[in-house]
Amino acid sequence: MSIYRPKFINEWRDIRREGGYKLLLKKKGWQVIVAFFLFYLIRDSIVYIIIPYLGYTSLRGCF
Repeated sequence: MSIYRPKFINEWRDIRREGGYKLLLKKKGWQVIVAFFLFYLIRDSIVYIIIPYLGYTSLRGCF
């Protein structure tokens, strides 16, 4: 499944394995923090906003 993994993820994984999260943050810094923030922003938007909205709009006609 590593075919589908972007190259920068493989690079970050290798750095983390080599020296842990401290070395990863030291080498990549704000890029890791921004990627982490965006991942959770997108994930939480889907889980807590989009899915409930779609459920509400589809069930609204039943009541």
